[in-house]
Amino acid sequence: MVALTPISRKPMSFVVPTVAASGALAGIFVGAAQGSSILGFVVGAALLAVIAVIVMQDILPERMMKWIITVGFALAGFVLAGLPALIIGALFGWFYGWFAYWLFEGRYRGKVPPYLTSGQVLWHFTFRVICGAIFVFLITPILVVMPLSFNAQDFFTFTQEMLQFDPAGYSLKHYRDFLTNPEWTNAVANSLRIAPVATLLSVSLGTLAAIGLSQSHVPGRRAIMAILISPMIVPLIISATGMYFFYAKIGIIGTYWGVVLAHTVLGIPFVIITVTATLVGFDNSLTRAAANMGAGPVKTFFKIQMPLILPGVISGGLFAFITSFDEVVVVIFIGSAKLQTLPWQMFTGLREQISPTILAAATILVGISIILLTIVEMLRRRSERLRGMSPS
Repeated sequence: MVALTPISRKPMSFVVPTVAASGALAGIFVGAAQGSSILGFVVGAALLAVIAVIVMQDILPERMMKWIITVGFALAGFVLAGLPALIIGALFGWFYGWFAYWLFEGRYRGKVPPYLTSGQVLWHFTFRVICGAIFVFLITPILVVMPLSFNAQDFFTFTQEMLQFDPAGYSLKHYRDFLTNPEWTNAVANSLRIAPVATLLSVSLGTLAAIGLSQSHVPGRRAIMAILISPMIVPLIISATGMYFFYAKIGIIGTYWGVVLAHTVLGIPFVIITVTATLVGFDNSLTRAAANMGAGPVKTFFKIQMPLILPGVISGGLFAFITSFDEVVVVIFIGSAKLQTLPWQMFTGLREQISPTILAAATILVGISIILLTIVEMLRRRSERLRGMSPS
């Protein structure tokens, strides 16, 4: 086991500039909201520098000092912008109280090996900050949509009532419209008719393709693999255009099976990739042993191979389902007015009606995606345990 570095208090020349720099960064955003990023930068740096100096004087116990900082930031936020800013200010205060003591007491060194240089420790935490910033950048647009879906008004922006947490500013009317309006219910019904069938076909064909391509004796398997996963690489508009001209030749444009086959093509690459990854740890001696015991290929597949690769198959199926359920470009080319899916209805609502019901639909889709991705992660861990790659 690697020994960890003993923690010790750090000098003011390190703590104060670091805390001030973090305060300046936060001050830019707060200042921008108030109309002056430069003022926010200066005030944030100065304020956090003062807090760092006070913390290092060790006048009050740590817990009491953290409470004072949290309450102070909360009151400042309330004075600036009311109740919502009070909550944000309290969160800022809690974080900076913890951050100042984390640096001052040297606790940041407690979880890294002692042989790391100062530059390596700096990069260790800078890398995590960069990853966290990217995560926040990606997740924030999704988080903004969710509260907006409860807007009592037909707006795509936060109203004064919402910002003041007034119950009158919130409503479930957009969710009621989503669940009762025939345009939306028919779109959901079409998606639920198309996605499961496309998923079933994707799983069946993709699993068989992955098993065949996992055999070393298959000629040209790399080229075949590249062709099969090309729908993931080729821009969707190009795939949709190609499908349109091909399906028009065989007369299935605007039909149910035309859309299902198009979504099947888009879902197969996900199944192939996940099943192929599962087959990497598969012991082929098991199938040879089953053959020696007299089991046929079909029985060997269902009794031996399928139970072991099932997590990968289900994961691929979930990705194929999400792809079919969320896809809009191909269905616009291949579908028809009677086969209008939920993403198509959302696109139409944005282009023609600007209907806030889209926000409710988006929130529901985000919730479904989170549930499905959680299941995928659970299946991935189960697959690792079955293959002996994880101890727990």
